[in-house]
Amino acid sequence: MAISPGSDAAFSSQKSTPSESPQTKKFPQTEEEIFYMNCRAAYLTVFKSSLENIVSKDQLYLALQHAGRNPSQKTINKYWTPQTAKLNFDDFCIILRKEKPTSKAELLKSFKQLDVNDDGYILHTDLYKFLTKRGETMTREEVNAIINLVDVNADGKFDYIKFCKLYMTTNEQCLKTTLEKLEVDSKLRRHQFGNHVEASSERDPSPVRKPSPRIIRKTDQKTLSNKGDTRSSLLSATRKFKTSLSFTITMGANSNQNSKLTEPNLIKDWQCMQSKGCFFLEEDGEIVSHQYRMQIAQRSMVYLTIKPLNLSQVEGKPSPWLSVDTTLYILKENESQANLQLVCFTELRNREVFGWTGELGPGIYWLIPSTTGCRLRKEVKPVTDEAQLVYRDETGELFLTKEFRSTLSDIFEVIDLDGNGLLSLEEYNFFELRTSGEKCDEDAWAVCRENFDTKKNELTRQGFMDLNLMEANDREGDPCDLWVTLHSMGYNKALELTEACPFVIDIYAEKCKPKIKAVHMEACSGQLEKAICKSLLSKGDAKVMDGYENIIVHTYNCDTWITSVVENKSDEKVIIHINNELSKNCVNNRGLNVFAVEVAPKSTMVCQHVMPLNERQEWVYYCIYSLIS
Repeated sequence: MAISPGSDAAFSSQKSTPSESPQTKKFPQTEEEIFYMNCRAAYLTVFKSSLENIVSKDQLYLALQHAGRNPSQKTINKYWTPQTAKLNFDDFCIILRKEKPTSKAELLKSFKQLDVNDDGYILHTDLYKFLTKRGETMTREEVNAIINLVDVNADGKFDYIKFCKLYMTTNEQCLKTTLEKLEVDSKLRRHQFGNHVEASSERDPSPVRKPSPRIIRKTDQKTLSNKGDTRSSLLSATRKFKTSLSFTITMGANSNQNSKLTEPNLIKDWQCMQSKGCFFLEEDGEIVSHQYRMQIAQRSMVYLTIKPLNLSQVEGKPSPWLSVDTTLYILKENESQANLQLVCFTELRNREVFGWTGELGPGIYWLIPSTTGCRLRKEVKPVTDEAQLVYRDETGELFLTKEFRSTLSDIFEVIDLDGNGLLSLEEYNFFELRTSGEKCDEDAWAVCRENFDTKKNELTRQGFMDLNLMEANDREGDPCDLWVTLHSMGYNKALELTEACPFVIDIYAEKCKPKIKAVHMEACSGQLEKAICKSLLSKGDAKVMDGYENIIVHTYNCDTWITSVVENKSDEKVIIHINNELSKNCVNNRGLNVFAVEVAPKSTMVCQHVMPLNERQEWVYYCIYSLIS
């Protein structure tokens, strides 16, 4: 709905809707393309580029494991002979064609041979003897790492059925994690992987690939099957898991009552400013929101709150998104915007309100809203009936339906950030950037003021309605552009706000009048991720991975939710497998009970946020973190 100077027709702006040209139309992937995509995913888990070569047995072993293979030492030696100096990506693909992934049935069969009681368990003493005696063996430390895996060992016994499930889900999640990384990283998608280039939109028959001579020499001979090699299967499968640790936190019903938010005394005498904003859920699941600058003129006690904005006009029937958690991180701007220092966040709660009280010195502060994503999630249930947005009367004149006008009124309420009942150019541009990706300049805004109802050079609610009606008229009643606007603002086809959560921020200061201004609408990452990690490193419960002192899991319980951060102090990236299957009455922001995360060297990352499904019932957070090779 970007506005440009000119006639009434100039007010219309056709929203860009996804369209597929012959050049960009996507075809379903062939089995061959899926195979090479999986090869890339595994290779790029170990190497920065598929143009890099494998230069050691260890690298080959690691890459094959990430490809879901279960290589024994005999298998590694078959492809890495004393004459081998390096293998490239093409060689790796050829090996993967020959070495099929280990099935769960094969793994179970191998373990079952050690199950003397046929009850799904192997005594630690029997497992230790088998893995450390004769032939290809594991070290004492490697066996201890397996025996100490939290979720598959108890009472001196190894639960190999659980272990097989853990092994298979870990392979799947590692592959899924890397494929997702490939999908979002356009540079990698356009990268020339080995000798294989991304397929063009017009399918060409896949060329017959010419293996390198060294691979032909080593693999033309009849290969020995190692399916019956129980020791090799068990050794390679168990080596995948280095160590694990667990966190258990039991939370009572309505546990947040322990951290009750209370207003300061005499707050009615403090000076107050307010601003609204909104969390928006993107197609890829990322959350974006307004971000703010706050100015405090002199040292003062400050009371900050954030809560979901209730738009419901029906008494006793609040807006459904009031259950979405909201938090505000306060960062002090020192010398520049790039140099922000975490001060605090609103961790105390009273019903849907989260707040913080404390003293702030004079200066500029950044307010970054956050939500865990546990309750603001992609809509699952399909909407079958599409709401009507416009209609024509008996004379043929076009009107907005009552339902659509009500929705537009709610949208106006959300984008009117200062709550004065009018839209300034800055407020309108946040709306325009969200819905069309464009901004309205001063000249176009002047034309808008001439043609639509305004007050004090700002657009009224009625003017906003008329602007949308004009857009419908420009399309001769076709609501296509109107639906683009609605979807961008988080509404579904039934005009329900399901993928957004409006909120309101209140700032009270005892000794000066605070100032607040929305300056960005950005993803809830970057500075926010750094702020969350920094907060957890100072407040959370830290546990070090046994035998890996540079890998630390920090868990913070703020009564309303639990957040975990993985800190990797090492010089190598690590993959952490997370298992929440034993948690009760819990939901996490990833939507998966079992998943894997990759943590870059010398970095920290938010692993997951967890909240209760039902706050009125006890909830148990039981999470197992496993370091995998």
